[in-house]
Amino acid sequence: MSLTVSPELLAQAEAGEVAEADFVATVRESLPYAYGMVEQLSIELAAGGVAFADNQVEPPSDAERGQLLRAMASDSIRGSLERHFGVRLAFMNCHRVAVFPVGAEQGAEYRAFVSMRAQLLNQTPELRSC
Repeated sequence: MSLTVSPELLAQAEAGEVAEADFVATVRESLPYAYGMVEQLSIELAAGGVAFADNQVEPPSDAERGQLLRAMASDSIRGSLERHFGVRLAFMNCHRVAVFPVGAEQGAEYRAFVSMRAQLLNQTPELRSC
């Protein structure tokens, strides 16, 4: 299960549309490592001087790695984080999350980060289990 959903939020979903702020709060509470990483990288990007901010440190445990995988693999979770923080996310391997400015998809830095070449160059024996 990706998220721990409160009975109130589940009732809201059963009744119709869900408020994005409530969904993001559930993501923050359910996936604190993933949420915190995107938040920190967004702060680094907003500080300026870089085309993107990314994490290159492996998660401390499989639990945190699982949080990142769940957050990045879910279109709704990933999209809500992008809208909440005003960034474009990119993901490589089991830990390398990057935040780019919205609209960066057309830029050279984004295209290089998400390229097949970058994926191959980012492989290490230590990351084969992810």
